[in-house]
Amino acid sequence: MKDILVVVDMQKDFVDGALGTEEAVMIVDNVCEKIRSHSGEIFVTFDTHFENYLETSEGKKLPVVHCVKGTSGWQLDSKVAAALEGKKYTPVEKLTFGSTELPRLIKETCADEEFVITLIGLCTDICVVSNALILKANYPEQRIAVDASCCAGVTKSLHEDALNTMRSCQIDII
Repeated sequence: MKDILVVVDMQKDFVDGALGTEEAVMIVDNVCEKIRSHSGEIFVTFDTHFENYLETSEGKKLPVVHCVKGTSGWQLDSKVAAALEGKKYTPVEKLTFGSTELPRLIKETCADEEFVITLIGLCTDICVVSNALILKANYPEQRIAVDASCCAGVTKSLHEDALNTMRSCQIDII
């Protein structure tokens, strides 16, 4: 059985940059430990925007420029990048909250082999929940889990709300 780890948007802008939070900074060490101890497949998502971000639908609702491809804020947090050194992983750029490519990439990696998926990262109430629900919709019979100790939401309350939503959708919360 393949063991897949999905590291969601652990980018500088979400940790301690434009949209960073104290809660995000506090999970970095847990995320790094999870990455270092993982021996299976790893997928790393990158929230990806461009110079026209403020003109997009998301930019009009969240007018904070962040994760513009090629900027330092788009890069992985330095500790997370260091934890990934020497690990083989698949980067997944996504233009919105959830990746529609991620299920296909996981299927290609696993072929007909059974697999489990664990998600970690930022933000629990936006991109983690979006990716978890997309994966659950594509793979309803596979075990999908979220490690709450390796996630942070926009606020503590929204983090808890998202965990409860995922529980309701039969995603295991660790």
